[in-house]
Amino acid sequence: MKLGRLRYASKYLAIQHFHTEQYWSINWMCKQLRVTRAAYYKWLARDIPDAEKENKTIAQLIQEYDDRFNHILGYRRMTDWINRLNSTSYSRNRIHRIMKELNIHSVIRRKKKKYVNSTPEITAENTLSRDFNAERPNQKWTTDVTEFKWYEGAVVHKLYLSAILDLYDRSIVSYVVSTRNDNKLVFDTFEKAILANPDAHPLFHSDRGFQYTSKVFQFKLSQQAMEQSMSRVGHCIDNCPTEGFWGVLKAEMYYLTKFCNEADLREAIDKYIHFYNYERFQKRFNTQTPMEVRNAAMNTNTPEQFPIAENKRIQQYKAKFAA
Repeated sequence: MKLGRLRYASKYLAIQHFHTEQYWSINWMCKQLRVTRAAYYKWLARDIPDAEKENKTIAQLIQEYDDRFNHILGYRRMTDWINRLNSTSYSRNRIHRIMKELNIHSVIRRKKKKYVNSTPEITAENTLSRDFNAERPNQKWTTDVTEFKWYEGAVVHKLYLSAILDLYDRSIVSYVVSTRNDNKLVFDTFEKAILANPDAHPLFHSDRGFQYTSKVFQFKLSQQAMEQSMSRVGHCIDNCPTEGFWGVLKAEMYYLTKFCNEADLREAIDKYIHFYNYERFQKRFNTQTPMEVRNAAMNTNTPEQFPIAENKRIQQYKAKFAA
């Protein structure tokens, strides 16, 4: 593996490997690779440059974090996490080059998007209006329900996850897992959020699922003095922070494992949400975790602001499909 910038280093490494492991002739390999024996022996006896030694250390960190975090880190996040956890300042290009040499990359999966029509009792306007910035915790919450499957032989079983996300720090305020996608699932999630944040009166945004349009849920919101906001029909981008969290959770946990029982899937969801809240650094938050940002904001009268950077691809998508 070539971690230095020396010319022909990869050829010298190959010669060294096959001579040591397979006892191939150095003279023959030098001729085949069109390098001189003198150059090879000079390389063999050389003092390893400091930069190459450092690259080997970086390579060990990359391999360690790739295994530790289940292959979810691309080179940008790998750079952030190495620098955060080791108090270093390596460049993205350097980490990217070493990851390519190691053939390490993040695992990416596409999520399936589904929309189920329902007959609502009561609907609300899209008050959030895709303004996903929040100036403080508990100012804006978004919520949704997503589906997971696990297999017992040829039989498919389903689990449903309901979660509430705070738009200020993108933390998961509360969540509930159930085998039934019903009113109780959503109501329990809401009550857990209120129990943890009794003084919260955020704008509450969801899609138009039957749980959120029910009169009982409307009453729960009014009791907590919350204003309700709802996505428009067929516009999942109106709730894209929650949709984005589902995509991250499934790409970094669910799609990487085939679950064969309910207990393992529930445990994996619990572990991932804890990891997401307390251990998963986010670039937007200056390489802090959601709970670090949330706890810091809770202890000050002037929370730090983290404006959302413009994303040209999203702007183009909105202009074309989501007007």
